[in-house]
Amino acid sequence: MKPIVLIATTSRWFPTARLAMALAGAGCCVDAVCPSGHPLGRMSGVRRTHAYRGLMPLRSFADAIAAERPDFIVPGDDLATRHLHHLYGQEHRRGEAGDRVCDLIERSLGAAASFPVVYARTAFMDLAREEGVRAPRTEVITNINDLREWVDQVGLPTVLKSNGTSGGEGVRVAHTLEEAEGAFRDLQAPPLLAKAGKRALIDQDKSLVWPALLRHRSVVNGQVFVAGREATSTVACWKGSVLASLHFEVVNKRSSEGPSSVLRLIENSEMSATAEKMVRRLGLSGIHGFDFMLEMHTGNAHLIEINPRATQVGHLALGVGHDLPAALYSAISGEPLRAAPKVMEGNTITLFPQEWMRDPASPFIQSGHHDVPWEEPELVRACIQKALKQNSRKMRRNMEQATTDKRTASLPGLIKPELNESRHE
Repeated sequence: MKPIVLIATTSRWFPTARLAMALAGAGCCVDAVCPSGHPLGRMSGVRRTHAYRGLMPLRSFADAIAAERPDFIVPGDDLATRHLHHLYGQEHRRGEAGDRVCDLIERSLGAAASFPVVYARTAFMDLAREEGVRAPRTEVITNINDLREWVDQVGLPTVLKSNGTSGGEGVRVAHTLEEAEGAFRDLQAPPLLAKAGKRALIDQDKSLVWPALLRHRSVVNGQVFVAGREATSTVACWKGSVLASLHFEVVNKRSSEGPSSVLRLIENSEMSATAEKMVRRLGLSGIHGFDFMLEMHTGNAHLIEINPRATQVGHLALGVGHDLPAALYSAISGEPLRAAPKVMEGNTITLFPQEWMRDPASPFIQSGHHDVPWEEPELVRACIQKALKQNSRKMRRNMEQATTDKRTASLPGLIKPELNESRHE
């Protein structure tokens, strides 16, 4: 009998759909709890979907778990992981009545003692340093005076990060004290009611409503800046042991602090050893990501944060020891490992639609392995439609700004004409 895996996500992030495809291909029966309109609802590899309701997130997850009785849960974003942590606490307080859900969440994410650590950036980095991992000093910054003392001690540039954010949204690199103070205020401030309302009405995303209404302030952390190249690892693990891993150097990003769009597959013994140490120390299970900086002059790998959920490359099948969905299927089902053939010959992976959205004429689209899910035309179509919609909004903003500045003649075209006619089937 196929093991049932529940994909749990609070956003319409496309890589979650790619992971569902890969898990189904590995032999799992895949269900999902996700926002309305998510491509997961139109994919052949997903059996059933359940509505994620942003105003009742724990109930949404609990209802999906009760309906499907999954063997495993894979969170697709940081907020989903946090909801599962809170659901564990809620069920734990029910005593024996909540044991089944608690056992499922621990089996899926790892030891409950690790839950507060993976969410708190400073606590995680302190633990890494205890393990002898090369990691920059990180501290919680509570106010402007703390920030000024931090800058006096560590110098500039410095990095500020807020807890509970992903995809670069909660990260700022400040080169002056004024920049640092402005970034701190922005990162700590509660979401604006107008922003929460717009996202709820237009994007049907209600995740900011409660933080905005309750005036929730984020915890901000200072981290010593490491000059170098960005790198990332993603691992499948089971009860504190790494089953399969992928290590990449970042080649391109959609924006300076946004998600990667082109990656180069690498072997890095320090990154691998660090991931194994942290997985063992925290007793992790499931799919987790680790971000690094490869120091400019030495190449030393500095661990800078954990992503306690599936990352955008978790679906890639790159051979034995590097096929995360196959490794998870084997661990959940008890069946022998059957890794899929490596999907590419070279080492450069061009992520779709990220790099195409960044630059439709990018040479990496031709030279790298362009990771387009042609076998799911509905997903490809959804990616293209979203990309064109986002670029149209960006174009309108730029045109409005250009009109204000009386510089309309210098506007570049943001969307290639041929992409307006794209209809990949």
